[in-house]
Amino acid sequence: MSVNLSKGQAISLQKEDGGSLSAVRMGLGWKAAPRRGLFGKRSKEIDLDASAVLFADKQPVDVVFFRHLVSDDGSVKHTGDNLVGGAGQGGDDEAITVDLQRVPVHIDQIVFTVNSFTGQTFEEVENAFCRLVDETNGQELARYTLTGGGRYTAQIMAKVHRQGKSWQMTAVGEPTNGRTFQDLMPAMVPHL
Repeated sequence: MSVNLSKGQAISLQKEDGGSLSAVRMGLGWKAAPRRGLFGKRSKEIDLDASAVLFADKQPVDVVFFRHLVSDDGSVKHTGDNLVGGAGQGGDDEAITVDLQRVPVHIDQIVFTVNSFTGQTFEEVENAFCRLVDETNGQELARYTLTGGGRYTAQIMAKVHRQGKSWQMTAVGEPTNGRTFQDLMPAMVPHL
């Protein structure tokens, strides 16, 4: 059963049987919104990028994004860069998998972001979502939908963080501006 997350809402990543999830996938999907032009409706290609920034005691220690597809310790992996998005069919256009059991103990938070590398605002994006999937069985656990567009080019989507010996996910949903994860670092700090 999937939970539709709202801004700031948190969910535990414990399984119903009391066990902990061992691997999760953060998926990102989108399509370009049609624009009316002289010759009817057309879509412009939009390159959204998913990134995961790994933090230890509120300090960034590693990042996974389209130019660094695997974390230094191998626990977080990006599936690769999608330059145009999908057809809005609900599938993941980019994904980042996290092997929660392999994440080093000093990493206490992983923040997931999305940014428009080509600089278009989210007013030009449709059906954009971020979702968390149990990688062992493919079950969607939670979904956060970008709603309402907006004149911003990036979003701090969600974070997974340690809660004692288990992990929890929090939907952040903070709009901001930037073309790369580096541009978003100041906006991440309040959410750590």
